[in-house]
Amino acid sequence: MASSRRGGAERLMGRPLRVRAFRRLWTAQFVANIGTWTQTVGAQWLMGDLGGSALEIALIQTATTLPVFLLVVPAGALGDVVDRRRQLLAGQSLMLAGAGLLSLMAALHHVSPGSLLALTALMAVGQGISVPVFQAIQPELVGPELIPQAALLNSANANVARAVGPALGGLLIAALGPEATFALNAVSFVGVLFVLATWRRERADRPLGAERVPAAIRAGARYIRSAPAFTSVLVRTALFMAFASALWSLLPAVARGPLGLGAGGYGLLLGCIGAGAIAGAALMSVLRTLIRTELLVTGGMVMFALTTATTGFVRSVPAVVVALLLTGLAWVAVLSTLNSSAQLLLPGWTRARALAYYQLAFMGGQALGAVGWGVLADLTGLTAAVVTSGLGLLAVTALATWRMPLPDSRHDMAWSGHWPEPPAVDAGPGPVLVTVEWRVQPTRTGEFLRAMRLVGRSRRRTGATLWGLFQDLEEPTVFLENFTVATWTEHLRQHFERGTEFDREHDERARACTIDGEPPRVRHYGWAAPARPGRHVLGHR
Repeated sequence: MASSRRGGAERLMGRPLRVRAFRRLWTAQFVANIGTWTQTVGAQWLMGDLGGSALEIALIQTATTLPVFLLVVPAGALGDVVDRRRQLLAGQSLMLAGAGLLSLMAALHHVSPGSLLALTALMAVGQGISVPVFQAIQPELVGPELIPQAALLNSANANVARAVGPALGGLLIAALGPEATFALNAVSFVGVLFVLATWRRERADRPLGAERVPAAIRAGARYIRSAPAFTSVLVRTALFMAFASALWSLLPAVARGPLGLGAGGYGLLLGCIGAGAIAGAALMSVLRTLIRTELLVTGGMVMFALTTATTGFVRSVPAVVVALLLTGLAWVAVLSTLNSSAQLLLPGWTRARALAYYQLAFMGGQALGAVGWGVLADLTGLTAAVVTSGLGLLAVTALATWRMPLPDSRHDMAWSGHWPEPPAVDAGPGPVLVTVEWRVQPTRTGEFLRAMRLVGRSRRRTGATLWGLFQDLEEPTVFLENFTVATWTEHLRQHFERGTEFDREHDERARACTIDGEPPRVRHYGWAAPARPGRHVLGHR
């Protein structure tokens, strides 16, 4: 029975790879991911060769992630506005240029700590432009029915490469020197650029035209504020990365110092993480069918915390090897589950900009964490810093599991045109007030109010800036819902671009409570004051 279930899960996970466009890009991206992490290890080791302290070595992680942290939100909004293929080509070309220049300078021995950090940051700029868009195009490649499997494969791609790449980097450093890792990274981008250049992407259907980037950024932030399930994923990701970054940023110093290893030994340690990650990716297709999302993430975070503390405390290389094998498994279990959960919770219209916030949590936790753990290591020593990160991760895992549990059910985020046709009017440039009058059965008032709390979130997710619900004091069966939208065009996007099946279900629950199934009466009001439209418009947050 277990064998049959395992085989079915593995076949299901492999279905997206039968799609030619997805398979080509997945393979090219895997090679590029390996090259990126190979170069990261080379940069960390070269910084040590240049006489860098533990803090300066940790700053490599910061240079790798901080530009992504700063750029990923506007890049995600841009990915929902412009052609995503062209945006990816621009980002990957910038990464190729940075890697090629660093490879040339390293071969000529003209690299300083400052130039090493600067070129690392330049490549991170290209990554920041690309990251949210890479995730957002997956439904275009495989179709909505294969999104869960594609998300898991992409998570396995990124996380296995993150573990395999550093292991390969350690071997290249030992054999040829750090400059070999930079050259490999430059070559690795060629495949991605070729696949993107030959991909014939269908033009996105935007009946209302493209949004402006500032408005798209605001719409993405508004969506996240009203999507508590997605917010839980963001918080758990940020907490995990803030503490897990200690191992990635300080392991080179642990290998050089307490364990007394050279580049080859460091490569062995990273290889152990890689082996554990590969095992974790192979197990995930089975574990996700047997274990709830919350238990899988919590268990992985606890395992990562314990193995990190072990790595910092013990001085036995065999014990550290075993701990790092489990570290790789836990790493993939946590991040592949969080990443796939994030993608499954998002509709197509906001996928790139909302996933940008996921990357913001991921990269921000890593960038800021790396600096903090590097400073702590300089002040208290490597052992104290690494062990503290493990114990701290245990504490925040317990708190997050209690306060922000992860969603276990999957919502239907396919588009649904369940809103009635809007009037053909020109409301002008100002805000729009929409009122919806509901006549509710007296015996179902409580049920209606519960449904409307979810309807209110739906309105805010899709564009409402203010929302409120009022009950008629003279006729208690009458309820007046009102919400404001920044512009008439933004309200039309609610009608024609942003509603999902998940939103429709909430609306139908509210409609089921009305008297004789009577549909609510909707009215639209444009801004009529002679002064410039202001912020004080009727409604409640």
